[in-house]
Amino acid sequence: MENDKLKKAIQLFDQANALDPNSETYQGKEYPKELLYAMRMTDRLNAFAPNASEALQLTARCQHICRWEIARESYEMNREGYLRWRQDLKKFHAKKASDILTKVGYDQTTIDKVVFLLEKKQLKKNEDTQTLEDVICLVFLEFYFDAFTKKHPEEKLVDILQKTWRKMSDQGHEAAMKLPLPDTSVRLIKKALA
Repeated sequence: MENDKLKKAIQLFDQANALDPNSETYQGKEYPKELLYAMRMTDRLNAFAPNASEALQLTARCQHICRWEIARESYEMNREGYLRWRQDLKKFHAKKASDILTKVGYDQTTIDKVVFLLEKKQLKKNEDTQTLEDVICLVFLEFYFDAFTKKHPEEKLVDILQKTWRKMSDQGHEAAMKLPLPDTSVRLIKKALA
């Protein structure tokens, strides 16, 4: 059962993400892009790990909070620029989330856990970090990978899939194989795993 603090925090995360100037149409309805992403993260977490800790539930909902405020284009368009952008985003998301969680009245221990998870610390070692990563990968494969297949050559797509797969747990792999994916994505996953 969701408690009041959790509900309030999710409400404030959603209000922040509702300001996204970018939109995405899903099932005939238009959504602010990062709000839709946050909803998908919560839905996938609930399906994949229904007993997730409160810190993990909070993190899944704010994982991309206000992401549009730091544009990828404001960094060099190479691997170094990409990695620097990702590092800066983690700090940015952690600060935004911390401010909201403080406002709602969460204790420092919970806030520190959310920040730890947002920074993806101890992947493969920490259960919550691994679950978060699995959920991120599942959401990517289900809702965003198909768009990638139209923009990139097959060689790059196979590389992206192999990197994604390495970050996931066995449970994550199992869940990925049950996703309702387009034939192109399924074929590429099989090729990446061969």
